[in-house]
Amino acid sequence: MSFHWSLWIMFLVVLNLGITLFLFLWGTRVPIPRREDGTTGHVWAHGTLREGVRPLPRWWYLMSASTFVIGIGYLVLYPGFGAYDGLLDWSSRGQLEQAQERNQALLAPLMEEARNSAPSELAGHPEAVRLGGRLFQDNCAACHGVDARGNTTIGAPDLLDDAWVYGGGEDAILASIRQGREGVMPGWAFLGYGRVKNLAHYVRSLSGASHDPAAARVGQKHFATCVGCHGPDGGGNPAMGAPNLRDDAWLYGGELDQIITSISQGRHGEMPPWEARLDAAQIRLITAWILANGQSPSS
Repeated sequence: MSFHWSLWIMFLVVLNLGITLFLFLWGTRVPIPRREDGTTGHVWAHGTLREGVRPLPRWWYLMSASTFVIGIGYLVLYPGFGAYDGLLDWSSRGQLEQAQERNQALLAPLMEEARNSAPSELAGHPEAVRLGGRLFQDNCAACHGVDARGNTTIGAPDLLDDAWVYGGGEDAILASIRQGREGVMPGWAFLGYGRVKNLAHYVRSLSGASHDPAAARVGQKHFATCVGCHGPDGGGNPAMGAPNLRDDAWLYGGELDQIITSISQGRHGEMPPWEARLDAAQIRLITAWILANGQSPSS
């Protein structure tokens, strides 16, 4: 805090305390006009009720006076009077740092275990899974949701099912978190809306979803444009992040209009790398939480 701001705060503190103390002392001594019968002259209910004047009880004076003593004592012991740190040398930042140090000391054994254990081993450790869940909530829930069920609006996958675009083994998940992922599907609008729609019906038929059989048969002829990434049977390719079209897990939604949009406009999904933001132990703990709560990949 600069010297100027310190003086300004000290001035405001003295001004407020001074005005409050003056009003307290003056208010207890100012005479209140009253009549000979001890009332102010204010009446209600046609004179039945009259407003009397009585001095405030002694306990009120003592309690009010004690607030000034407590307030001044606080400013002596704690920071609040400009740049003065107080006799106890306490600060909210210092209290936070002490709490963080205590928390780090409590977590140290678990973090050390996380650095030296595989995520699959940590998945069987309840405390490790609990901490991994907290780390997931703090860092991953914004995209994948608080329940890790994904978000089709932005193409964030469900992390608790058995469908994995880049593979669901612990090594693949570790790589996804550390290095991030970027998936790009080109748009095929040049095929024309009719062909794209027929192709969408065929894609839906691969997973057994409702579709127009006639349109699907026509669309199958155009699926050759998709084989290079998704494979001849639509089973996907984890090496390049091409999703399996035969399951019911859809990054951007599996309704007909959503698939048409994906085919015609393409998709571009990006997961940022976290190795620069989280240390190795934290990444392993998040992976352990996913393994403990999710399903094993089907293949």
